[in-house]
Amino acid sequence: MGEGSGAVRVGLIGTKFMGRAHSNAWLKVGRFFDLPRAVEMHAVCGRDKIETPAFAQKWGWRHALTDWRAMIADGEIDLIDVGTPNDVHAEQSIAALEAGKHVACEKPLAGTLADARAMRDAARKSRKCRTFVWFNYRRCPAVALAQRIVASGRLGRIYHVRAAYLQEWGGPDTPLVWRFKGDVAGSGAHGDLNAHIIDMARFITGDEITEVVGAIEETFITHRMIPEGAGAAIKGSADRGAAKPQAGKGRKGRSTVDDAVLFLARFKGGAVASFEATRLATGNKNRNTIEINGERGAIRFDFERMNELMYYDATGEAATRGWTTIMCTDAANHPYAAAWWPDAHVLGYEHGFVNMAADIIRMIAGGQPEVPMPDFEDAFRTQCVLEAAIVSARQRRPVEVREFK
Repeated sequence: MGEGSGAVRVGLIGTKFMGRAHSNAWLKVGRFFDLPRAVEMHAVCGRDKIETPAFAQKWGWRHALTDWRAMIADGEIDLIDVGTPNDVHAEQSIAALEAGKHVACEKPLAGTLADARAMRDAARKSRKCRTFVWFNYRRCPAVALAQRIVASGRLGRIYHVRAAYLQEWGGPDTPLVWRFKGDVAGSGAHGDLNAHIIDMARFITGDEITEVVGAIEETFITHRMIPEGAGAAIKGSADRGAAKPQAGKGRKGRSTVDDAVLFLARFKGGAVASFEATRLATGNKNRNTIEINGERGAIRFDFERMNELMYYDATGEAATRGWTTIMCTDAANHPYAAAWWPDAHVLGYEHGFVNMAADIIRMIAGGQPEVPMPDFEDAFRTQCVLEAAIVSARQRRPVEVREFK
């Protein structure tokens, strides 16, 4: 397992929102990137005996399975891609590692800290197998450029990090899909959205969060309509509409996750930070934002304008000093841009997954990624910050992240 010259044979578990995003990535990656090894979309696994073969045919998978254990036991598969709900990440990933497979797992690493720790420990034991976590926003050219700017020292000492991930889809009409069930999701907006911005802050700054100073956890909608389809999932506006019961009919169940979590934190290097994640920020569709202020400059990113990075050079001439908008599509200067289109022929959400798939294949072949790749060890650090924030909110006290290592 590891370096070689043949195709990397991929087995994907999951056929919903992330199953589509990952399938598109594996389907397109070899068409846009010159890779050291080809990709073979060997098999996909889902629970539905009718839907899974149709999914496989639509997205280009050679085989369709309904037993993930059988997929992991398949000696022809090199990489297991886990795109399932959070509560089964640990079981599936650990089984794959024990079978000698590389593993790419969706974020957050797991629904609970205990599961995340078990996954980290399994990765440590399985030294021949590589692990990857789909923090796809690292693969936006603008975010990757931000990391390079900070690493170059152009911002100088970092003072502030403020990050927010705001969505509006979780209002009272949204049904009780798995993302609102604590035993499946582990948490709500916190694990789903704060995980992304914690990882992005750690990635861009190259620094670690050491303490959560204070936090708020809130569930605004305590009961939601139970959707008719047991497997209903959120994967876009069409699905949200399809999953809703008819008005005035059906039963309600209790939502057992947060709708919003806000917290303040400190970084090892001395920066202070704020993080906010919510599914009830009316007027915000998918506003994943971060701003970093340093002694010599600042950067600002908003995923709803994902091809742009705002940069402020505090060392420039005072009369003309101001925020500069960088269109991050220059093949010669911006990460991943060379694989895609001419300048300002912009990228979209799906391209981050394709870019990450390219880096996964490079690393399996023994090479280096375009920008640093989160593995289980890295993603466990983000999970510890998530845990510290929840403990801080519930116990109303400062919490040091090292309590959970």
